Amino acid sequence: MSEDIAQDSAGFETRARIDTSRPHSARFWNYFIGGKDNYKIDREVGDQIKEIFPGLVDVAVSSRKFLGRAVRYLAGEQGIRQFLDIGTGLPTADNTHEVAQRVAPDSRIVYVDNDPIVLAHAQALLTSTPEGKTAYIDADMHDPDKVLRAAAETLDFSKPVGLMILNTLGHVDPYEDARALVQRLMARLPSGSYLVISDSTATSEPMIAAAEAYRKSGAVPYYVRAVEEIAGYFDGLKLVEPGVVRVPEWRPEDGESGPADLDAFCGVALKE
Repeated sequence: MSEDIAQDSAGFETRARIDTSRPHSARFWNYFIGGKDNYKIDREVGDQIKEIFPGLVDVAVSSRKFLGRAVRYLAGEQGIRQFLDIGTGLPTADNTHEVAQRVAPDSRIVYVDNDPIVLAHAQALLTSTPEGKTAYIDADMHDPDKVLRAAAETLDFSKPVGLMILNTLGHVDPYEDARALVQRLMARLPSGSYLVISDSTATSEPMIAAAEAYRKSGAVPYYVRAVEEIAGYFDGLKLVEPGVVRVPEWRPEDGESGPADLDAFCGVALKE
């Protein structure tokens, strides 16, 4: 792939309007999970950070697996048929709509992101089963009212929704703002809705150093936080067992496992 062109899985090209001079979290994460929608700067910074903290690759891969388990749990065991996925990132294998519609073909999914490269790949996200529907909203999560207004064109907010915010809240600073953002979104969702969150945590010196190196690269900073802060996002909700745990420990399937000391925590909680 050349430095000024990224090509998605559907073969569509994205050119100069996307800033390829500094790394971007969606492309950086895409590189770590083996995707092809990234640029030289993303790979260079990714390789630099892998030198500092090789375990970040495990965080990326394990977080993607958690998404699948959480969506299967909500769609398969709890009957959730609507999902609002904020901070979508670039499409790879087993996106939220693919997992949900595999379980329940009539599932409706709305993706939210405001990055131009994600927008350019939106066509890959907008596939759907005939029975269900997917939609993409070009919006900033810092404006939850806009997000919810636009999502209401596809989702029925009188019925439960699965709110997915994976590896995204670390970009919101300070922590109090991130927590308030979650509360504002959940306040608009009906009882029976679920909140799904995962984020990297300041649980090792290498992870803290990796986050600092990423900030110095010129990318939008990502703040790793204490486990107690991740747990704070779920205040007022009923946590699903096993609670707030390291990502590989949340209901592993078919013998799945991951590093016992993974620097990323997650949880799923019900709004009663």
